Amino acid sequence: MAKHGGFGWIGLYRPTDAELDVLAAEFDLHPLAIEDARKGHQRAKLERYGDTLFVVLRPARYLDDVEEVEFGELHLFVGPHFAITIRRAESPNLARVRRRLEAHPELLAKGPEAVLYAVLDEVVDEYSPVDAGLENDIDEIEEQLFSGDPQVTRRIYDLASEVMEFQRATRPLVGMFDALERGFEKYAVDLELQRYLRDVKDHVIRIVERGESFRQLLQNALQVHATLVTQRQNEEMKRLGETTLSQSEQSKKIASWAAIIFAPTLIAGIYGMNFDFMPELGWVAGYPFALALMTAFATSLYVIFKRRNWL
Repeated sequence: MAKHGGFGWIGLYRPTDAELDVLAAEFDLHPLAIEDARKGHQRAKLERYGDTLFVVLRPARYLDDVEEVEFGELHLFVGPHFAITIRRAESPNLARVRRRLEAHPELLAKGPEAVLYAVLDEVVDEYSPVDAGLENDIDEIEEQLFSGDPQVTRRIYDLASEVMEFQRATRPLVGMFDALERGFEKYAVDLELQRYLRDVKDHVIRIVERGESFRQLLQNALQVHATLVTQRQNEEMKRLGETTLSQSEQSKKIASWAAIIFAPTLIAGIYGMNFDFMPELGWVAGYPFALALMTAFATSLYVIFKRRNWL
């Protein structure tokens, strides 16, 4: 293909080890890069092995039905006369990338770097729905905060994890574009292609900044939630305190009246005993004395309790 001014583009989906070994032998791919492609679960990065670029991207898509972000992994090998893409998830839509390049022969004619640009552009474009979905989820959390929804804490943490994962996918792209820019002159990258790549970089920077704002919003939401929970707990403690105080006042009143009634009851109980030898029973003034004693005791207790605000 190189003899005829063309290049090869090979697209694979979850290739086997044998297929990767064939690619490594055919295109002289570095063993370390092949090992990364074989294992997967790599962070987003760009590495150069001689005249071959090895790029790892973390595409993402927003799943509306479950309101979650699904992350994938894409590996690219870009050499002077070939481009190899290895997908490990449904995203990105490389068929759409191929159709786009085929519809613009002037872009495709710029070589394997055009494939790299188009794939980067597609991955970054697919971040936009994710960005919008996360923003919508954060808006919903703000509504939940003031509705007293007990599940809001869990949702904040889950969403914060998604935002952090989204940042891990997007943040490295800024450095990757910087590295590509540093190699523009050395590797004679087409001027028009340079402009395209810088445009994608600008888009990436905006997405990264949005991710930072999302993270800050979630941190603020968590602080607001903690404040609201504390306020609710304080209000509940205040209500409990008022209830306890009210119960205490009632208990005081009941105890006071019980004591007032107890004194006359005690005297009446003693006089009510049917013993033969009780000198008080023979007193002429015994009955009035008992009544006076009962009244004196009850009155004294009433005055004491009243002064102490028990009654």
